[in-house]
Amino acid sequence: MSVMQTLQSFESKNFRLFFSGQMLSTIGSFITETTTAWLVYSLTNSVALLGLLGFISQFPHLIISPLAGVWIERSNRRTILITTQLTMMIVSLILAILALTGVISIWHIIGSSILQGFVASIETPTRYAFILDIIKKKEDITNATALHSSLLSGSRIIAPAIAGIIIANLSPGHCFLIDGISYIAVIFALLAIELDKSVIIQINHQNNIWKDLKEGFTYAYEFLPIRSILLLIALFSFMGMPYLRIMPVFAVEILHGDSSTLGFLTGASGFGALCGGIYLSYQKSAIGLEKIIAIAPAIFGIALITFSLSNSFWFSLMIVTVIGCGYILEYSSSNAVLQTISDDEKRGRIMSLYNMSVMGIIPFGNLFIGGLASITNAKIALIFGALCCIIGSIIFYINLSLIEKMVRQIYIKKGIAME
Repeated sequence: MSVMQTLQSFESKNFRLFFSGQMLSTIGSFITETTTAWLVYSLTNSVALLGLLGFISQFPHLIISPLAGVWIERSNRRTILITTQLTMMIVSLILAILALTGVISIWHIIGSSILQGFVASIETPTRYAFILDIIKKKEDITNATALHSSLLSGSRIIAPAIAGIIIANLSPGHCFLIDGISYIAVIFALLAIELDKSVIIQINHQNNIWKDLKEGFTYAYEFLPIRSILLLIALFSFMGMPYLRIMPVFAVEILHGDSSTLGFLTGASGFGALCGGIYLSYQKSAIGLEKIIAIAPAIFGIALITFSLSNSFWFSLMIVTVIGCGYILEYSSSNAVLQTISDDEKRGRIMSLYNMSVMGIIPFGNLFIGGLASITNAKIALIFGALCCIIGSIIFYINLSLIEKMVRQIYIKKGIAME
């Protein structure tokens, strides 16, 4: 395996532009996410409000994403992305002005979080669908998706440290200002991308939005591979991913650490996700990713149970790396397969359902696992969630041979696999 194989998507000028712009913008977004959490806690000293902030910023994904999927297919995806980036840039710059002038309040932060959550519920599935618009070789979609996931994971590791340095030496307002400026990069990159005429979306005036929405749900439900993948990642998001919300309890009460302990654990999880993304980038195409989709939740679940039972900081640090790798393998592989096997005219709706199954479900998982942890304890809550992930993995694996057979027919039809 060569470095060139890992970066094969960069042969596309469009993807190079997209990746470069996203890199700066994503780091800026995570800087704002970190700064917002710090400001909320410093203004209110309330952990409950931190949880509420996380919920209201992600909840719109559950409601808006399915409708956004229809809109994505009826409109120019680049135009949607530029509009959403401009909107988020304006919000960040307004927060910068409010913070730098010292008049920012908790209500400003909550209002901006709701607005940004609404915009993100449109931008995220559009971005996923747009990746395939700019990748000419369909077999490169796995590599492009993996590199995009690595970008998100790497940014999540780097951004909190940058935010901490800026807050300590300048102010939270400067973090918002840097985020606002970072959107310029992705907007210019989107404008510079040259799209083929074949990716211009033809608007279907015959169907109303509700009919198209129903058609998307029916298509996803009736096709076993898509239905199975979406159900598995919804279960994974609900039962597995809330481990990040419970992590502070383990850092302080079980590992007897402090905020730096939590930082190390979170960083290790992000590093594992980065490694998982790099591993996937070596895959030549989506062929065979169905096995990773089936196995990744089991690896994640076993590692999560092991972490729950650990009392050693260094051992927990190693296990959290495996957990991070497990979740990125599941999400990125699912994303790549769904994009590859979906009908072109329904891809926007399928990616919106994917986004809903991830971002829209996680907030409710946080509430459920958090509530279970308060009734029992954090260890039992995580072990229960991990066992559910393992069971989901087993059920998917039972149907794996049939799923692979159905998916392979699509790969052959699209010229990705040979007869």
